[in-house]
Order: sequence, then C-alpha cells, then structure tokens
Amino acid sequence: MRTETISSTALREQIESLRHMTVGQLKGKYREVFGEATRSGHKQFLFRRIAWRIQANAEGGLSERARRRALEIANDADVRIRAPKNFLKVDLDESRTLETSVAPTEDPRLPMAGTELVRRYRGKDVVVRVREDGFEYRGHIHRSLSSAVREATGTPWNGFAFFGLGGKPGRKHGSHE
Repeated sequence: MRTETISSTALREQIESLRHMTVGQLKGKYREVFGEATRSGHKQFLFRRIAWRIQANAEGGLSERARRRALEIANDADVRIRAPKNFLKVDLDESRTLETSVAPTEDPRLPMAGTELVRRYRGKDVVVRVREDGFEYRGHIHRSLSSAVREATGTPWNGFAFFGLGGKPGRKHGSHE
C-alpha cells in the first residue's frame, strides 16, 4: 500500500511538472515519451497527451479487449480527415459546369408591405412600416430594417432580432428543417 502511494505521488508530481514547461520543452518531452516528433504547438494539447501517456505507461494502458474493439471500429469507419493530395489539381469537367445568375427573392422573414412593426423600447414605441421599396421610420425611407432600427434606438441592432422576426433567411416562419 505504501509503495502505491509513493509511486502515485511521484506520478502526480511528474505530471504537475509538465504544467510549468514551455511549448518547446513539451515538444521535447513528447518526443521522449512517444518516440516521435509532434507537429502540434498547442500547449494544452501537448500537456494532455504527454500526461495521458505517462499515466498509461505507469498504470497500464487499454486492455487487449479494448484495443481489439477500437481497431474493429477504426477498420469499419470510412472517415477521411484530409482531402486527397490531388483534390484541387484535377481539371474540372466543363460539361458539368454551368454559370447562371439567381434573381434575388423577397426575404421570407419579412411581413407584407404595409405592415407596421411595433416594439416598445426604453419607454417609447418604435414603429417601422414595411414598404415595397424599404422601411419607413418617422418619414425617412431606409434600405434595411437594421438601418431604421439604428435611427430609432441610436444603437446598431439587427432589425430582425429587434422585432423578433426570427429564423434564418430562406426558412419559413415556424419551420425547423
């Protein structure tokens, strides 16, 4: 029991000493512990990897059963972390390329022209009328709802957020696709 306490204390001290190392020192320790260089320069990542390896070496790593299961999962996974080296070097097939322009559509978050948007802000009602050609606030026409709200509040607001005209562009009200 006493030897376990001494070895776990030494292990803890060894891991704690990693916290005070520079990135360069951690890279050296990584090479020592893993037997290869690291490409990472992220201090927290290096600390965690080295601490894990030191602990695994001292107390034992994964069981043989866990290793086999991990290999099975890895073999079944069709995961690509990086694109193939020639990914962008392949010429495009001209028969599959098409250039076109898309006509702008009305934002579905906006109500119909003529609708008045009203919100109480700091004790006063902010009323903005939706028009075909923009947004009207106190007789001034604004190209964007945010511009009208900025004039009304003196603060740079997102107009949709200010009036609670939710969702993302292109999404109908209440739909959660």
